[in-house]
Amino acid sequence: MRRILWQSLALAAGCFVLLCVGSFTGIHHWLAADGWLGWVAGALGGLAAAVASLWLFLPVAVVIAGFFLEQVCRAVERRWYPALPPPSPANAAAQGWDGVVVGLRVLLLTLLTLPLAIFFPPVGLAIGWAVTAWAIGRGLFVAVAMRRMSRMQATALYRQQRPTVLFQGALLALAGYLPPLNLLVPLVGTAAMLHVLERSAVPE
Repeated sequence: MRRILWQSLALAAGCFVLLCVGSFTGIHHWLAADGWLGWVAGALGGLAAAVASLWLFLPVAVVIAGFFLEQVCRAVERRWYPALPPPSPANAAAQGWDGVVVGLRVLLLTLLTLPLAIFFPPVGLAIGWAVTAWAIGRGLFVAVAMRRMSRMQATALYRQQRPTVLFQGALLALAGYLPPLNLLVPLVGTAAMLHVLERSAVPE
């Protein structure tokens, strides 16, 4: 688990740094100006870039979680659920398709809410938090569940467990806005959803 943690942290930190650099460079270039306008634009640009990098990291965190999902699930199962039989996952095409669909939804919704987060922070942050809670919760739960059932069964179980899943997603989304806690979202989120799955007491 420690090895997975350091690998996940390294990848998440690298992606977060790239997002920060890209956001600062792009927004400052877009707001380039001289004199006092340049100073104001620079200050606002720095704030906007910080919001943008935090905002855009959360979809990246979901992708990173996918890279380590199997390793994290196996480690958690060995520690907490040693009596479980080996997983019998949904077919690779179904898992891949679900990941693509969720990833595209998250990316689209994130891009749509980003201007609100920058120019109307109270409204944008509230909407973005709700969107991210759904995206992280639903995406990670179904991905974890499909290790032991079909995509149809996983989505049906998600609907049954929606309040619990979205509550966990809301906590993870909040952590996603708080560096350096955001770097732990891929690992902790996967482990949390596995616990939600196993405690739902669905027979294998």
